[in-house]
Amino acid sequence: MAAPDIASLHAGLAPSEWIVRWSHLLAPGATVLDVACGHGRHMQWFAARGHAVTGVDRATEATEAASAYGRCLTTDIESGPWPFTGETFGAVVVTNYLWRPRMADIVAAVAPGGVLLYETFAAGNETVGKPSRPDFLLQPGELLAACSGLRVVAYEDGFLAELPRFVQRIAAVRAGGAVAAQPARHPLRAN
Repeated sequence: MAAPDIASLHAGLAPSEWIVRWSHLLAPGATVLDVACGHGRHMQWFAARGHAVTGVDRATEATEAASAYGRCLTTDIESGPWPFTGETFGAVVVTNYLWRPRMADIVAAVAPGGVLLYETFAAGNETVGKPSRPDFLLQPGELLAACSGLRVVAYEDGFLAELPRFVQRIAAVRAGGAVAAQPARHPLRAN
């Protein structure tokens, strides 16, 4: 019996609970950038809700699958230039990916009034599985520090027992361009 291909292994993956939970923070019709998009599980989630989505990944088979949901770029953002210089998005989504030299570019891609939804592995994960190299594990408070120019709506740094893993995750908003008479209201629950 032949082993299933990568696309079929990932085809049924549901979007991250964190991404789903905080997706209500996006403005209607906001553009979405999915960094290290894989086969497009988050692109599919946002496209189904009326958002124009763009994904980037270095794996051709991943971007071919993800292109069913929106625009995809196949490029290695770790060894090549950032392909979105000068572009901003209403939301930037990152899950299970960390390349510290690109963190500032990722945060800069969040448009005024836009949202950063980021979830990845943290220190401690080396005790339960992969990734285990410090290069791929956020240190305590590291994600908060990277988002210091954004307003943090939610942040977690801890252990998840299901599929045992240590994670840091953040939902943060860049202030809009206009001065408001009242402070921005970022609901902690979807209506």
